[in-house]
Amino acid sequence: MGFGWWKLFGAALVGILFFHGFCGAERAPDFSFMHNATTAPDISYYDYIIVGGGTAGCPLAATLSQNYSVLLLERGGAPYGNPNITNLSAFGRALSDLSPTSPSQRFISEDGVINARARVLGGGSCLNAGFYSRAATDYAREAGWDTRLVNESYQWVERLVAFQPPMQAWQSAVRDGLVQVGVLPYNGFTYDHIYGTKVGGTIFDLEGHRHTAADLLQYANPTGLTVLLHATVHKILFRTKGKSRPLAHGVVFRDASGNKHRAYLKSGPRNEIIVSSGALGSPQLLMLSGVGPAEHLRAHNITVVVDQPLVGQGMSDNPMNAIFVPSPIPVEVSLIQVVGITHFGSYIEAASGENFAGSSATRDFGMFSPKIGQLSTVPPKQRTPEALAKAVEYMNSLEAPAFTGGFILEKVMGPISTGHLELRTRNPNDNPSVTFNYFKDPLDLERCIQGIETIEKIIESKPFSKFRYLSLAALLNITANSPVNLLPKHANASRSLDQFCKDTVMTIWHYHGGCQVGRVVDDQYKVLGIDALRVIDGSTFIYSPGTNPQATVMMLGRYMGKRILDERLASDGY
Repeated sequence: MGFGWWKLFGAALVGILFFHGFCGAERAPDFSFMHNATTAPDISYYDYIIVGGGTAGCPLAATLSQNYSVLLLERGGAPYGNPNITNLSAFGRALSDLSPTSPSQRFISEDGVINARARVLGGGSCLNAGFYSRAATDYAREAGWDTRLVNESYQWVERLVAFQPPMQAWQSAVRDGLVQVGVLPYNGFTYDHIYGTKVGGTIFDLEGHRHTAADLLQYANPTGLTVLLHATVHKILFRTKGKSRPLAHGVVFRDASGNKHRAYLKSGPRNEIIVSSGALGSPQLLMLSGVGPAEHLRAHNITVVVDQPLVGQGMSDNPMNAIFVPSPIPVEVSLIQVVGITHFGSYIEAASGENFAGSSATRDFGMFSPKIGQLSTVPPKQRTPEALAKAVEYMNSLEAPAFTGGFILEKVMGPISTGHLELRTRNPNDNPSVTFNYFKDPLDLERCIQGIETIEKIIESKPFSKFRYLSLAALLNITANSPVNLLPKHANASRSLDQFCKDTVMTIWHYHGGCQVGRVVDDQYKVLGIDALRVIDGSTFIYSPGTNPQATVMMLGRYMGKRILDERLASDGY
């Protein structure tokens, strides 16, 4: 009786210490457990191996490290010391960095939309526009999540990385415009997903410095965690001999020098490998490891471990369309701070400043640059002098105020349209082929049209009047002719909103799917048909959560870490 009480007390004490911040925690960026993979032994053993140190992997690793040994493998480097990641004023530069060491890896979907995937500890939270907003309560309920633990997990994240943004002129005008055109009620500042207009959170602090999912490693038990950087996992290892179904028991990874390492699970029935490599990386790694559509795997000479035709299916990317608004007066640099959550299924957001449009003095065109921009129509391998000259000629034709404005965007919720992902090669460093099928479902297109109509009303509203000096037709024409994707242009795009949506579709980097719950994993995120293997990240989503998913992806890492710990403690008699 006494011994059982002490076990219970001990478990409770660990939970209290962990909930409020572990007493032995270290501060970012001085993590003693973070190393370059070149220092790793050839063979090592852990209770948990997590593949992907991104938005879900970091909070998951921090949580599991409290009681067990954890190896976190990240293919990129650390975010610390890189001003292109840290500084709000530098937003877009990391996305425009096409070097092999960039924290961003560009890919172009088969739809012709330019996109990016993270290659850095902290994942997409190191690259995005920083907006922090929770999923709707209905979303959590439909996912079967425990509401109390969901709220606790969000709060755990928010204590370190979420802030209230300062509201300046551009964002205030968008907020007041949304309210005037009827996106009601006004809900003030809140992390919650509520119909109407609100000011959401941000992962940028008041000094304009980004706080990423990597900062959540401050919660880790330093003696329980090993983080290896520049560690690219090539495959998951399975035991099949004498097993009724395959058992994941290790991974093969290579360091930056190309040296091969193996990490194995320690013996124990509850030790696991967890894949948290994102919506492109997770289905890609399952396929490279022999879990996926058998015919496709054999075409790449990959030995089939489990024929799972739904790996790589259900790929979705929320289409984003925007109207660029040149301003007759200077505007502040601002990222996403305000959102209008409509009843018709579109989210209205805005951003402003020269990091989106470039400098009128230098004419480098910022993110729209044909040479380096994230939104450039000219991909690296097609940047012929002729193609560049044509794109630059158009940009030079714009007036100087075009480079001191901002844009108002709409993002389609869901979406309903889906596509698929396939391997191109057996090299995990290569991008897979992905098709999102933007606007394949007519409801997605209808929501875009209604979103653009709402943006038009905001631009014509009284609160926005000081930023308006061109007609709506001119604004639509500027955007319709801007180099935002590789799709063919149509002459009527500025007059027909359905054509405008199709011609100017972009990404807001909220793509998801490929390892969906109920299709590839069960409701505990365990891969169907395989033991000791889970996938925990945005690849498991059917629809994107909330207006912007990063808050929920970080929450999910913490949430599932707690669920796994609690179940394991219960099984051990605590």
